[in-house]
Amino acid sequence: MTGIHPHGLHHVTAIASEPQRNVDFYTRVLGLRLVKQTVNFDAPDTYHLYYGDQQGRPSTLLTFFPWRGVPKGKQGTGLTTATGFSVPPESLGWWQRRLSGLGMDVQGPRDRDGEEVLTFHDPDGLVIELVASAGDARPGWDGVAQVPTEHAVRGLYSVTMSERMLDPTAQMLAGMLGMQLGGQDAARARFGMADGGAGAVVDVAAHAGPRGLQAGGTVHHIAFRAPDGETQARWRQELLDAGVDVTEIIDRRYFTSIYFREPGGVLLEIATDQPGFTVDEPLLELGRSLKLPPWLEPDRNQIAASLPPLHNPDSDDVEPDGGTAIRTGV
Repeated sequence: MTGIHPHGLHHVTAIASEPQRNVDFYTRVLGLRLVKQTVNFDAPDTYHLYYGDQQGRPSTLLTFFPWRGVPKGKQGTGLTTATGFSVPPESLGWWQRRLSGLGMDVQGPRDRDGEEVLTFHDPDGLVIELVASAGDARPGWDGVAQVPTEHAVRGLYSVTMSERMLDPTAQMLAGMLGMQLGGQDAARARFGMADGGAGAVVDVAAHAGPRGLQAGGTVHHIAFRAPDGETQARWRQELLDAGVDVTEIIDRRYFTSIYFREPGGVLLEIATDQPGFTVDEPLLELGRSLKLPPWLEPDRNQIAASLPPLHNPDSDDVEPDGGTAIRTGV
């Protein structure tokens, strides 16, 4: 029996194109907080932008590598094809009106296995779902978007992985990663972590469609939560012993990470909950300026010059205009 039992989703990382358009959408439309402006540590001429709740807690985080001019990706097998966020059940109608009022094509609400779900796309085509989730006590963020607290996005709810074959992926999730199978039919299986509630759900959808193309508007990887570095190291060794090709433990400044692929090709990560985003700036200042890890700090001037200017609406002293200038088109 595996000793690996992730506590839930840590974050989802996706690929975008224009950084400012990405910031405008996720802060002003969805009402998430930009909790960190940093760079892709492996390609520091590109931003890495983190969005979440007020503190950027694990399980609330959606992050982006915004590569200007990146070609458009294609959804398909071997990719994570939907990222779900939790909202209160009574808020789904409010969100439908808000998004439709901004000119967005919103599908639903529709019933999916007893859940009410809205589906739409961000400006790069990334598939986003809002899932009505009763009992999610996470507070969300009531910042610059003028989203009332009672309707605020609570955090991640689920991810959907699309696969040509269900069984190999299911065997890794349940057999190696300690997830619990919550329900299954011929084309879809649901896996839960911890209590299997909001922020701890992985859906695997099997279909015979073409393989996806990872580029703009697609998910790069999904990350699961490890409570600490000692646990992460123990889990890494267990994966190695099971024959999985796992990276070394990598310092991501705000957490440490290991990476590996599941049988269908989706890149997975296990990330630690700590030290978190206040390690290099205070809570009230999160996301307002470019932060670099110590090993990149000597190159700050060169790195900053390679990045396009970026404005965080949270740093404004005045209230936003209610959305009239928001760019939402795909």
